[in-house]
Formats: sequence, structure tokens, C-alpha cells
Amino acid sequence: MLLLRSIFFTFILPGTVTVLIPYWLISSREGGFLSSHQLIRYLGLPLIVIGAAGLLSCIWDFFSAGKGTLAPVDPPKHLVVRGLYRYVRNPMYVSVLTILLGETIFFNSLWVAVEAAIFFVLVNLFVAYYEEPYLDRRFGDTYKTYKQTVRRWIPRFRSNAS
Repeated sequence: MLLLRSIFFTFILPGTVTVLIPYWLISSREGGFLSSHQLIRYLGLPLIVIGAAGLLSCIWDFFSAGKGTLAPVDPPKHLVVRGLYRYVRNPMYVSVLTILLGETIFFNSLWVAVEAAIFFVLVNLFVAYYEEPYLDRRFGDTYKTYKQTVRRWIPRFRSNAS
């Protein structure tokens, strides 16, 4: 059941943000803001692939190590500090933002860039005012130590958490 819940919430949460909303924005609005040169748009593809790979890796870690899903209503039972979580506290959100930036470039879309900016502001508020206080209460000193050694948004390329 956990695997099915993980798949379901993957389609619902990041699927909505990275597929449905950009599709709606791109199909319902005209005009881009980047160069119309076709080769430049392909610079967005590696960002989309890197973001998707990071997101799937984090979802797997939540499933396998955390015994939970990415949904706030079905969170991991154990604090996940492996994989990308060794380098940044919020790699799922960073991955989604990376996908959105790649889509901004690939689809030459000002509106997807606006979505990315709004996403970052909302996620920052969610993390600061809900998620981190919740994790502090749930995991106590373990999470406090993790917070002190791993940055929220900018990855460290040397692991400080074990």
C-alpha cells in the first residue's frame, strides 16, 4: 500500500506543479520572453531531467528509508538523511524548482517562470512556518542537529550529516 500511496501522491503533488499547471499556462497564454532561437530552448532539457531524477530519488528515499510518502498527510515515519538529503534539507522542492526552471527555458514561457517564483515563495513559507516546526516537534534533537549541519536550500557538496 505504501508504494501505491507514494505513486498516487507523486502524480497529485509534483505532477500538478510540474505538468498540469505548466501545461495550462503554456496552452492558455501567448508569448515567451527568451530568445526565439530554437537551440537555446534545449538548454532547459538537462534541468528537467536533473530535477526529475532528483525528485524520484527523494520520493524513493521517503518510501524506502522513511516509510512514508511526500504528502504532508502521509509523511515519513523516520527522518530521512540519506541520498540528496545529506546535502540539502529540501531536495524535493529544489528538484521541482529545477524542473520548472527547465520548463521555463524549454517552453520559452514567462508564465512558467512566474509559477516557479510563486512556488518558491509559497514553499519557503510552508517550510519555515509548518514543516520545520513540525519536524522539530516530531524528531527533536536529531532534527535540530540535522538543521545545524545541512542547509535548507543551497546544497553542500560535502556531507555533514550521517
